[in-house]
Amino acid sequence: MCKQVRAYWVGIAVLVCGTLAYAQTQYINILTGGTSGVYYPLGVGLSQLFTKAIPNAKVSVQATNASAQNLLLLEAGRGEIGFTLGDALSDAWAGNAEAGFKAPLKKLRAIAGIYRNFIQIVASADSGIRTLADLKGKRISVGAPRSGTELNARAILKAGGMSYKDFSEVEYLPFGESVELIKNRQLDATLQSAGLGVASLRDLSTAVKVVVVAVPPDVVKKVGDPAYQSAIIPAKTYQGQDRDVPTASIQNYLVTHDGVPEDVVYRMTKAFFEGLTQLAASHVAAKEISPNDAIKTLPVPLHPGAARYYREVGRLK
Repeated sequence: MCKQVRAYWVGIAVLVCGTLAYAQTQYINILTGGTSGVYYPLGVGLSQLFTKAIPNAKVSVQATNASAQNLLLLEAGRGEIGFTLGDALSDAWAGNAEAGFKAPLKKLRAIAGIYRNFIQIVASADSGIRTLADLKGKRISVGAPRSGTELNARAILKAGGMSYKDFSEVEYLPFGESVELIKNRQLDATLQSAGLGVASLRDLSTAVKVVVVAVPPDVVKKVGDPAYQSAIIPAKTYQGQDRDVPTASIQNYLVTHDGVPEDVVYRMTKAFFEGLTQLAASHVAAKEISPNDAIKTLPVPLHPGAARYYREVGRLK
């Protein structure tokens, strides 16, 4: 009888401990972008950092249409951390319907400002496109619908005196698919908002002769949004690009939502900054990330977990 009682309580203990262990599992879904962009490889790099740094973490990486979709998924609690462009984040917080946000997304919380995206308009040399004005009447891809890239395309083209009606064909495709159509002579140009050296455009420039189209500073100014700043795509960023090309840049952010526990966000933020060297191996864009610039301009409130990390390292009082 004693053995039976003892076995009973051992079984209960095993069941309880197992239940507690299961309850402590922390699911972290990282929302990125298309697999041929910059967000996705950085998301894979983050997953490796989080798996090591956060006890009982079950980390996944989700390919998405990037900024706008990521923000909507975070607001719905269907992700714990995601990448986004700054203008999309501002639009989401304000509830800009034209940008795809029917109501303000007030659950969003910032983790860090990271690297800059560069507006990169690349055309096949055979298309005859050399300037922004030359795009009129041509076939172009502007990124996945309502993605950060597509929102950037609307803003830049409008500032350049154009709308989608000025093109003979407009495709709403991820980076990789856009490049394949240019290779096959089914498109003339693609506008991609990404970190410098994005894989899709490197691939394109090695396959066909390309022209990197300038976005002059006066056009950037006409956008009328402080999120857009003049920048340079350095010579040799892509094969055949023998000169610096002026363009616009927009800050990227890592974002979470107010339902993610403070300790989890603290650990994610800490792992992110302490793993920047490792993250740079995932994509060169990570080399631009600095904790010194992480909280200078935040379109949404800082998550308490991230704030805890910045106080710990002396970046926040």
